[in-house]
Amino acid sequence: MAFDQNLSFLLILKEIRRGLQSQCVGLNCSTHMNFTRASGSRWFAFLFSLFLAHLATTAQPKKVADPAVTTSKLPLSRLTLYSSGVGYFQRKGVVEGKAEVELRFKVDDINDLLKSMVVQDFDGGQVQTVTYGSRDPITKTLKSFGIDLTSNPTLGQLLDQMRGEQAEIHWPNLITGLILGVEKKTQTVGENKVVETEHLNLVTADGLQSVALSQVQKIKLLNESINSELMQALGVLAKGHDTQKKTVSITFNGQGKRNVSVGYIAQTPVWKTSYRLVLEDNDKAFLQGWAIVENTSDEDWDNVDLSLISGRPISFTMDLYQPLYTSRPVVEPELYLSLRPQVYSESLIAGKPGAADQLVRSKDASRFAGGANQLGLGRQSGNSLEFQSLDKGERKLAETVGLNDWFFSGVSAAADGEKAGELFQYRIKSLVSLVRQKSAMLPIINDSVTGTKLSIYNSRVQAKYPLNGLRFKNTTGLHLMQGPVTVFDANTYAGDAKIEDLAPGQDRLISYGIDLHAEVEPRSTPQMGEVTKIIIKQGTIVLTRKMVQEMTYTVRNRDQKKKTVLIEHPYRSDWVLLEPTNKPERSREVYRFPVVVEAGKTEKLVVKEETLTDELTALNNSPNDFISIIIKGQKATPKILQALQNVMKMRGELDRTTALRTRREKEVVDISQEQIRIRENMARLTDNSELHIRYVKKLDAQETSLEEFRIEISGLKDTEGKQKHALDEYLGNLNLE
Repeated sequence: MAFDQNLSFLLILKEIRRGLQSQCVGLNCSTHMNFTRASGSRWFAFLFSLFLAHLATTAQPKKVADPAVTTSKLPLSRLTLYSSGVGYFQRKGVVEGKAEVELRFKVDDINDLLKSMVVQDFDGGQVQTVTYGSRDPITKTLKSFGIDLTSNPTLGQLLDQMRGEQAEIHWPNLITGLILGVEKKTQTVGENKVVETEHLNLVTADGLQSVALSQVQKIKLLNESINSELMQALGVLAKGHDTQKKTVSITFNGQGKRNVSVGYIAQTPVWKTSYRLVLEDNDKAFLQGWAIVENTSDEDWDNVDLSLISGRPISFTMDLYQPLYTSRPVVEPELYLSLRPQVYSESLIAGKPGAADQLVRSKDASRFAGGANQLGLGRQSGNSLEFQSLDKGERKLAETVGLNDWFFSGVSAAADGEKAGELFQYRIKSLVSLVRQKSAMLPIINDSVTGTKLSIYNSRVQAKYPLNGLRFKNTTGLHLMQGPVTVFDANTYAGDAKIEDLAPGQDRLISYGIDLHAEVEPRSTPQMGEVTKIIIKQGTIVLTRKMVQEMTYTVRNRDQKKKTVLIEHPYRSDWVLLEPTNKPERSREVYRFPVVVEAGKTEKLVVKEETLTDELTALNNSPNDFISIIIKGQKATPKILQALQNVMKMRGELDRTTALRTRREKEVVDISQEQIRIRENMARLTDNSELHIRYVKKLDAQETSLEEFRIEISGLKDTEGKQKHALDEYLGNLNLE
């Protein structure tokens, strides 16, 4: 190890910078000083870059090649791109004997690689190992060496870590001794200026000696193990600079030449589709579709079998590359004298050894079988799974995604989840070549489709005018993936449209512009409601009302030819369509009614709907007028009518009792206030006066009345409580339809 050369290089750089700075100070000229400092900085940066290059060259550990291992390449042979933003890459090639294949991947793709990579060695070979550069934090790796370079130590801090080691110091004479430590001292420079310098303290044969580090020309460590530790740490730092890509090495072991395969999932740009639709007057249209693919990798695609898959496969990322460390508790050792008796809790469930493992295996088997059944690939028999034969479409799909080479060769996989979408593919007939960081448009559809021109009106889209539209049928035999459609009519650009995923044989509406030759005016009538049914549930009367709504669409055709306007009317699941009586076309959101309008004419479309609503009213709080209206409405059954009459009778008796009690209580209050007035007047009269004697007689009569009223009020309260309880009990048990 040439650690002394590296330190000498650093010391030379340090001296060059110090010399440049001192020269700049000595010139005492601001302009020249700035120029000198800038020049010195550039020279120092240049020399330091040379040192880094020298360090990277000397610090890289040399890999000892095994002469028995051959290096092979696996070119990319098949690529399947998904509309969910991932791609399946398959590499195939031939290896001989024990061979090693190296692949370079971006750091961000390592997680997908570790999650999905499938490696096969055919013709009797086997996969031995797959190795890759660890992503362990570099600080953790640096701390594992005898010399810690984590905090970017200075020369003095680095030597301070080597206390006790023997070193040769050129100062300028050669000094050999043990490193005692590094000491900082202050030194006066010029007038009123103090600088801090580092001094290396050594234990030599002649005793203790202190050496200024700024004057040291060369340092050589005599302990080779320390030199080795330092160079390894520097090598880790040098490797840490390459954070963009990592090397994955795959070792195959076998005899002779063999075919091998490597497949994996990686993140790719979402492939897109765009269409061109040329309209004609004979209900025919020409559809041309293009797939837009992008090679954002650092590798050229050379004669690759390319397939494009559209659907919604579930795809996620998981951090498998970052090393994970868990914290462990610190257990203090105990002396035997401090041990205490242990108390063990009672077992709640008694079981036999191995029962839990057997249960787990049983559950895993059933879950595996269930997942395969969801994929439609097998049937369950007990805890085993037998794979059924797949039809041509399923086997073709499996072959497309690269599963045919390994899924049906005995490696089984199952996934728990719902089917998120229909998968379909466009397989490019010829092999594709695409230079890295380039994009391409590939033709996938070039066929005729049937279509009918019409106008589409939706008041929520455009309140006045319909849109130019087309109802076309997918007669291409291929799935059409969602994408933009550029429409040409009469060899002229007519507008843009957008379609969703469309299977073969299905038809779809598209709109691409505003039809200014037609106008639609919607007008609605107020809702009308009548009671159709009356029921009583636990004292609550439920009135079912029929609500009717009518919408009239007036369509005017100002064009010189007949026009079909497709009216879209909102669909509501709780409303029943009454008119038109013929069954209309319906989507998840709207009804569609075609209206044919001759040139220059006007037509009307009437849409009538009805729905039933329930109104709930508690009978104990409803007024008698409300009950009387229901009785006169002639929608209630005889039992309900009799019950309502009973309720009105009981409520009438209760109301009369309450009114009488209220009247008597008011009379008591009036008499009491009258007695207060009489007593105030009596206080101003003599006892033998005629008026005083008359007041006494009146008070006596009022007291008799008060006593009678209080007795009557008490009886009325009891009666009122009984009547109210009887009414509540009657209503609570009242359930009639």
